[in-house]
Amino acid sequence: MEQTKTEYKAESIQVLEGLEPIRVRPSMFIGDTGERGLHHLVHEAVDNSIDEALAGFCKNIKVTIHNDNSISVEDDGRGIPVDIHPKFKKPAVELVLTVLHSGGKFEKKTYQVSGGLHGVGISCVNALSKKFNVNVKRDGKVYSQDFIMGKKLNELSIIGEANGTGTKVTFLPDDQIFETVEYRYDLLYQRLRELAFLNKGIRIELKDERENKEDVLQYEGGIKEFVEHLNKGKKVINDAIYFEKKKNDLMIEGAFQYNEGYTGSLLSFVNSINTFEGGTHEQGFRTALTRVVNSYGIKYNMLDHMKLTGDDVKEGLTAIISVKISNPQFEGQTKTKLGNSEVKGIVDSLTNDALGTFFEENPAVGKKILFKIVSAARAREAARKARELTRRKGLLDKYSLPGKLADCQEKDITKSEIFIVEGDSAGGTAISGRDRKFQAILPLKGKILNVEKSRLTKILINNEIKTLITAIGVGIAEEFDIKNLRYGKIIILTDADVDGNHISTLLLTFFYRYMLDLIKNGNIYVAQPPLYRVIKNKKVIYVRDDKKLQELLKEIGEDAVIQRFKGLGEMNSDQLWESTMNPETRIMKKITLEDAAIADETFSILMGDQVEPRREFIQNHAKEVKNLDV
Repeated sequence: MEQTKTEYKAESIQVLEGLEPIRVRPSMFIGDTGERGLHHLVHEAVDNSIDEALAGFCKNIKVTIHNDNSISVEDDGRGIPVDIHPKFKKPAVELVLTVLHSGGKFEKKTYQVSGGLHGVGISCVNALSKKFNVNVKRDGKVYSQDFIMGKKLNELSIIGEANGTGTKVTFLPDDQIFETVEYRYDLLYQRLRELAFLNKGIRIELKDERENKEDVLQYEGGIKEFVEHLNKGKKVINDAIYFEKKKNDLMIEGAFQYNEGYTGSLLSFVNSINTFEGGTHEQGFRTALTRVVNSYGIKYNMLDHMKLTGDDVKEGLTAIISVKISNPQFEGQTKTKLGNSEVKGIVDSLTNDALGTFFEENPAVGKKILFKIVSAARAREAARKARELTRRKGLLDKYSLPGKLADCQEKDITKSEIFIVEGDSAGGTAISGRDRKFQAILPLKGKILNVEKSRLTKILINNEIKTLITAIGVGIAEEFDIKNLRYGKIIILTDADVDGNHISTLLLTFFYRYMLDLIKNGNIYVAQPPLYRVIKNKKVIYVRDDKKLQELLKEIGEDAVIQRFKGLGEMNSDQLWESTMNPETRIMKKITLEDAAIADETFSILMGDQVEPRREFIQNHAKEVKNLDV
């Protein structure tokens, strides 16, 4: 047998030392190296401060985005220990920052409850940063140490006197690792606001030196206030219901409120970490809530022989559950799904007791909620019949594609993509400019239906949404099946103006409410068409916004020809291809669950029934509005 050129011997085996495994395989530790992973670095640093708060030692947390996109996270907790570790002969703070699986959260004397499990979090941040500094205030002194890409630059040293205690880390993400190193204020604000709601009384300050912007987040009402905030702009059916229960080493807080809308949301947290993908705690809560309303409905003869399902109970529901446990088992380092099997039964039991008692003691509120759920059940049955009717007519048949769809030749979904384009004019340009081998185009007429104000029965007879559902192929509601997905990338392409943003938000809200798994799976994108075309010395540069334009003009001079596009329809097919559709040169934004949640919340306020929250939102954000086309 012929010998291979490279022999496989003991010397072929490599051992990655220190923090090298993180730099070699960053996605294993932080999820990805895109925008989500970049922001995850901040979450890891902040989670350490929150763990100090949960232990009762921290009241104030300050997060600062500096002009160079470095980040500081500072707290007034106990400060990471600086004394020499008896076994490793290094300061404890250096150990925590440079050795994987080191930390104070493995045994329960230091932290009864924490988000950190693996001793990986803050050392990840250090490993993936070009520069990292830690300042610790302890014992009346300020200690400091610097690192580069996870390796220490100097020894821990005393740099001054200190009042009080605490830890401050400052880090600059490595642009050789991350696709982008530009932090988004809105994403950080959303996560920090969650933490402030989940840990009532804690003061979190977020400051952005790039735009001279800051917010202070502090909520005494906790998750009850969080639910009320999420329902801002909606007509609510009941005051927010709150309960708190404990069993063994598990504590659950729950808050929920029904509104007159047709969609629902349940946010779940474990030790203040947002479990986007749910898990056993969510299953326990849903099971208990469904059982309690069924029992209540039978008792008061309100069900008319129906059995209420989880989908019926979800309509119009805004709920938050926050579980604190000493030994959470997450699926993956990014901690988005809880796996502890015992939690389901405990949460089910505690929720069942709390809600059963509430419904018995508040019959008037119970009947109002049940009336809403029963009407949802009847509408669900009507929607089922409507779906059967449309299926019989072939309107949602995955083999009966809409006539306006310009399909692509590629059938492998890892290579195919579909652009959802606003308007027939832009659709025509996109069809002319595309690569038909792998790019499909679906033009939609104007703004799609506001799904926030519509039941599924109405959604299913809307032509534009029917076209969208059929083209994508996965179905909707109970019939959703991601295995039938026809395109790996679903790209929203709208004008770079206010109307375009509105249409984009409508589409995102639809996907968030009815095809959530496409967002979880990373299939949804938003194209970034340019607002300007700049020509200098026969060289063409496309620019997305005013800020980038000003930066470019400073660099190349003010004497360039500047063309402003009012919409996609003004671009010819070559311009649209080279600026927005060509995979070699385009910039696209992958939509994450966080982005969809922000869009959904904004949309609920702007399109809701209440005028006051809408007015307040517009007043608060008026200074941020640019390129307002009137």
